[in-house]
Amino acid sequence: MSESLHTVTTLPTERQTGCPFDPPAELIDARGHGPISRYTHPGGKPGWLITGYDLVRSVLADSRFSSRKELMNVVDFELPPAPPGEFLLMDDPQHSRYRKPLVGKFTARRMRLLTERIEQVTAACLDAMEEAGPAADLVTAFAKPIPTIIICELLGVPYEDRDSFQEQIDTFMSGGTSDEELIAAYTATQEYLAQLVAAKRANPTDDVLSELTDSDLTDEELKGISLILLAAGFDTTANMLSLGTFALLQNPAQLAALRAEPALIDQAVQELLRYLSVAKTFHRTALVDVEVGGQIIEAGTTVVLSYNTANRDRERFADPHVLDIHRQGGGHLAFGHGIHLCLGAQLARIEMRVAFSALLGRFPTLRLAVPAEDVALRPETADIYGVKSLPVTWDA
Repeated sequence: MSESLHTVTTLPTERQTGCPFDPPAELIDARGHGPISRYTHPGGKPGWLITGYDLVRSVLADSRFSSRKELMNVVDFELPPAPPGEFLLMDDPQHSRYRKPLVGKFTARRMRLLTERIEQVTAACLDAMEEAGPAADLVTAFAKPIPTIIICELLGVPYEDRDSFQEQIDTFMSGGTSDEELIAAYTATQEYLAQLVAAKRANPTDDVLSELTDSDLTDEELKGISLILLAAGFDTTANMLSLGTFALLQNPAQLAALRAEPALIDQAVQELLRYLSVAKTFHRTALVDVEVGGQIIEAGTTVVLSYNTANRDRERFADPHVLDIHRQGGGHLAFGHGIHLCLGAQLARIEMRVAFSALLGRFPTLRLAVPAEDVALRPETADIYGVKSLPVTWDA
């Protein structure tokens, strides 16, 4: 093993001042030294940090690496297995047991059929913004409600429960809350979902959760599946909508190009997904000794996969730190890769396509209402990166 191999001692906790869209400088520097670095987890356990596109993609596709929570060797105590149904932190066959019944409910065709409803929800949000304007916090007026309403309707969460449910999810996804607040929010969410599953079993309605009750999945399993779908279904897209708008406003030439040629929206969405990579990092644990990038990852060792540096890898993308909505080829890892490829990728793309197009069409003079450096960002400790609020204004 090379003695000159780059070492990262801690993962960065903040981004470089004035660069809210770029990965932390320490991670970009690590990629500059090579696609794999030594890394020590916070609990003192030795590990690896993988920052190169090809290596991240290969690990995600390699069944010799596990997603199981209880195998993550990152702290100085044993982690418990993921609760029933929370399939992101599981391997096959348990992972397939939970994912397989969902695949048919999130096909590209079924998601396209939702387009009209997404357009209606988006229009209603923009109507309310326009009526209350000409100023708004784009996070609360636009970015959060659109994906929240859609995923809640898909799962069958009653309309009157959405605000409180969104608040709980916010609490344990934001990265800025205490352990006590996290536990309280998670517990409250679990209790709510237990009641919701029981209600769907007793009185099924036209939604995904009701359909799943007609299977061999237990109430505990349905509760875990619902938590994953609700949290992933709104938090990631909400942050893409707000941070994506921020990025476009800070890249006026790209914004002007999109306004001039609205048909570029699909390419713009793909490029924003690559450029922003709001789901920043994931973990995998080697089940056996595996060679990765010329290094031996020993069995039981957990590696950190840096999606945001992989999506900025100059060996894969030309001018990777430039937002270019004309970029061809796609191929980003924003939705992951392999058996854990994001189930809701098609839904997220449609929501972004509809929402960005409608927002830019409705408010041609949209701009930040505060200096860019005053926009409040989520901390790096948050699972999903984004902005806490995005004050905007426009000409009435």
